[in-house]
Amino acid sequence: MKKAIDQLSRPFKDLRISVTDRCNFRCRYCMPAEIFGPDYAFLPKQEILSFEEIERITKASVNLGVRKVKLTGGEPLIRKNLHQLIRKLYEIEEIEDIGLTTNGILLPTYADRLKEAGLKRINISLDALEENLFKKMNGVGASVEKVKAGIDAAIQAGLKVKINMVVQKGVNEDEIIPMAEYCKVKEIPLRFIEFMDVGNSNGWNWDQIVTKKEMMGILASRYELIPIEPDYYGEVAKRYRLKGSDSEIGFITSVSETFCSECTRGRISANGSFYTCLFAQSGVDLKEDLRNGMTDTELMNKLNQIWNNRNDRYSEERTEESAVKRKKIEMSYIGG
Repeated sequence: MKKAIDQLSRPFKDLRISVTDRCNFRCRYCMPAEIFGPDYAFLPKQEILSFEEIERITKASVNLGVRKVKLTGGEPLIRKNLHQLIRKLYEIEEIEDIGLTTNGILLPTYADRLKEAGLKRINISLDALEENLFKKMNGVGASVEKVKAGIDAAIQAGLKVKINMVVQKGVNEDEIIPMAEYCKVKEIPLRFIEFMDVGNSNGWNWDQIVTKKEMMGILASRYELIPIEPDYYGEVAKRYRLKGSDSEIGFITSVSETFCSECTRGRISANGSFYTCLFAQSGVDLKEDLRNGMTDTELMNKLNQIWNNRNDRYSEERTEESAVKRKKIEMSYIGG
């Protein structure tokens, strides 16, 4: 009974918005090249939410308690004039924090513009430092040096930078120590993410998971980890400080240590549906309502009803069979 009460009482604090379903990488985690190749039918422009529609959804969400917004993709920096959307969201008085997830290679071009528009923080995906492995993992042969240049550009622009690393057994667990050392030297937080069964196309199974416990065991060969207390209710990462430094690492443990009952995140897909879970099978379409004259009050009431009637706890219920059989929204539509 307590779990059901916790599930119902989660506040709606964090809105994640996918601004495009396209990406300039074809990484195995969310957009493997054999599926998302040159002939893949991405969403036509008219099916993607406009900046004005995103602004309306955000304002309605603010009235329900949202204070943080993160823009995702696909690769959000592919979306033309993204800084204009950030400026619109920045001007919503109640919004306290605007973030963005990216693979980083376009940051040398856009970092200053994003910061000036009101972006505060940025999560950059980097799953390996070894050049050949990184090229293989991103699916298009892009050099890791381009991501490093993006990291430097973001830091120079004054953005708060955090690095995300998805760890997959038999692929990049040997990069755990090099990544920790790189981020320690750069003085930026690092998040290790357990390989998750997001969408239907990344070939996930239990044997590919490197759990938090296993990652901590690898890190223990080099560092002593000091636990850090959570900063706020619903904080997903379990954070640690490397003893003898101010460097911080964290673990996103959606598989081995679930956190469904404390999740405060709602998600808007690239084509305008509202999801209450990263692993959802379906969402509630908002785009058609917006384009058919729905008022702001009606929009707010609809979001409130969806949130208060959610019952999602997929990570707590996951089995190997359900992970294979359950059809879930693709990562490129809903973002990370």
